[in-house]
Amino acid sequence: MLPGEQPSGRATVVDPLSVRVFVWLGFPLIGAVVVVAIKLAAPWVVSLPWAPMRGPFELIASVPEPWGMIGAVAVGLVGGLVFGVLARKEALSVTVDDDKVVLTRGDESRELDRGAVGAVFLDGEHLVLLGGKTEELARESGDLTADSLATVFRAHGYRWLDSDPTRDQFRRWVPETPDLDPAANALLNARARALRKSKSGDDAKDLRTELARLGVVVKDQDKKQYWRLAK
Repeated sequence: MLPGEQPSGRATVVDPLSVRVFVWLGFPLIGAVVVVAIKLAAPWVVSLPWAPMRGPFELIASVPEPWGMIGAVAVGLVGGLVFGVLARKEALSVTVDDDKVVLTRGDESRELDRGAVGAVFLDGEHLVLLGGKTEELARESGDLTADSLATVFRAHGYRWLDSDPTRDQFRRWVPETPDLDPAANALLNARARALRKSKSGDDAKDLRTELARLGVVVKDQDKKQYWRLAK
């Protein structure tokens, strides 16, 4: 088993070691460096008559040493750790066993039955699970590596592919595409607006689900929509 693969009964949680190291060490170190830099810069900022937010910088500069530096390091480490834990919670976690795949992000989980999954691959930063008719069961962005995912999925008997077998079928969407029915064009038009306006991407994700019900697979590239039909 590769580092970062955590067995849980028959299931395997894909969680590369590099990601955990960055959460537990990288974020705290970055936080400490940032706060220490602010601490060192505080006297200089206070000396500038036009500097904004002089009050907080005066307070930071007034803390006697070595307590000021010790406090800065401690605050940076704790703040970085908290930020890292929150960021990791919102990252994609993948649990694979012989019967199902569970995709978890934050407090939301989605379970896919093994029998419905025809193939699995990584498309850029997106983990994609295809059904038997080349429909997309899931397309989720994440920071997981192809090697760690491939090892786990293959170990549990899933068909892992090195690339998207349908990539040549995607075409760029333009309004009123003649090869799509009016309902699909309307949904893609609404999704284009959602991509421009929505910061969370929830509307675009919901519209992707509606398009899937019509047999239309859509993905985004450089803020443009590309589509294909499921077989």
